[in-house]
Parts: sequence; C-alpha cells; structure tokens
Amino acid sequence: MQLKFIIVTLVIHHASADYFRTQPDFVKTCLKSDPEFDDCSRDAVQKLFDALGPGLPEIGMPPLDPLNIPKIRILQGEGPVNVNAALDNVTVTGFGKTEVLMSQVDSKTYDFYTKVRVPKIRIEGTYDLKGKILVIPLVGRGKCWFEPSNMTIDIVSDIKLYEKDGFVFFNVTAAHVKYSIGGLKLRMNNLFDGIQSLEESTNAYLNENWRPVSESLRPILSKTIEDILLGFTQTLFHNLPANFLIGDVKNKNKKLEDAF
Repeated sequence: MQLKFIIVTLVIHHASADYFRTQPDFVKTCLKSDPEFDDCSRDAVQKLFDALGPGLPEIGMPPLDPLNIPKIRILQGEGPVNVNAALDNVTVTGFGKTEVLMSQVDSKTYDFYTKVRVPKIRIEGTYDLKGKILVIPLVGRGKCWFEPSNMTIDIVSDIKLYEKDGFVFFNVTAAHVKYSIGGLKLRMNNLFDGIQSLEESTNAYLNENWRPVSESLRPILSKTIEDILLGFTQTLFHNLPANFLIGDVKNKNKKLEDAF
C-alpha cells in the first residue's frame, strides 16, 4: 500500500541544559531486578501520561490534551482508500484520559511494550479532500471531526541508550502502534460543494458502516498516533534521565551513543 503522510506539529525541543537534574514528583522509580517490576512500571507510566496531559512547560512540552497540530497531509493511492487530503488547524482531545493497562521493558534492549486504553479520541479540523473511501467518491472542503471510541493501543517503542553528564538517557528511535476500537463516529461538512442530500446520505453511510470505514482508515490513524506518541516520548526521555525511571538501568554499550 502506497501511503505518504506528513504531520506538522508544534515545535518541541529535545534535550537541552534544562533537562531534569533532580527527580520530579510525577516520576516513580522502579527496579528491573524487582519481581513486581511490571506492576511498578505500569503505575509509573500512568503517572507520566497524567503529567503529559496538561504539558510540561519546564522542558518545552505543550499539552497532550488538547493537542494542537497545524497541518496533516495524507496521500494514499492504493487499497480501499484513495485520497489526497489535508487537515488544517487540527485539535486532538482524549489522550488525557489514557489508562495504562500494561508496561513491560525488555531486559536486554530496554525496548518498551505498553498497552493503553483511551475511552474516546476526537480529531477536529478543516479538511480538503479528493478521493474515495470504500466505494464512495468524496470531494469536499470544510469542517470535520472523527471520534474513535473505546480504543486499545499496543505500543512498541524502540530504544537506544546514551549517556550525558553521568546520567543514562533513553533515545526513542521509533514507535510502532497496533490498535482496536469499539466504535467510530465521523462528520464531514460541505461534501460535494454543499449538496445537502449527498452530504447527509454519505455521512450516514460512513457512520452505519463504521467497521469497514475504520479498517480502511487504519493506516492513517495508526500513523497519526505513532507520530504523536513518538514526538512526545522522544522529547520527554531526552529530558528525563532513565535512572529516574529504572533505578538499576545499565548502559551495556561501553562507547557513548549519539542520540541525534
């Protein structure tokens, strides 16, 4: 499947001289040697999500909920979705209600495996679309919103370790997402140049057939979630020493890693 996707988000600065040199209150330390590490890690990651919701201005992180994204561009040319689209002035809400179900860390690579549940995500913006979803040709420009509900997300984060000023840091090099949803609602205004009958019938059809619609949109939604999570985790962990999270973390690379 050919998919080109660009997400332009707020500028978030990576590690600087202002990284956390003392452990902040929202960070819970766990020991990998502890038999109860997975439970401790789940609680620790929950505290991180709770702190990310309103943002961390001390390290230049904007709020995760609501999250403002200036532009998303999508070009997908094969399969059930064939679209050339742009979303502008996008607002994403709902990640502040994230519930962490599981958090595991690989003993050798320190790669993260995290499972979370988000009751509802709402994506709102202004769309400009030409293409098709399923068998329906779509043309329009106007306001839109999408609401996936009861979403369970599996996240695998690839990790490299590096050292700076005597601290070990996590460098998140990639995020891989798989998800399931319990429902999807959507609305696109001004379809077909505002022809009311076509607009209403198309929106009704897409909502009635939300399961195949959600499957056809899976690459787009997955990439959106991956990019959002990658940007936030990279910034957080470049500014938060790994030692604060895993007290017995060990950088097994004798040579210091360059994170950039």
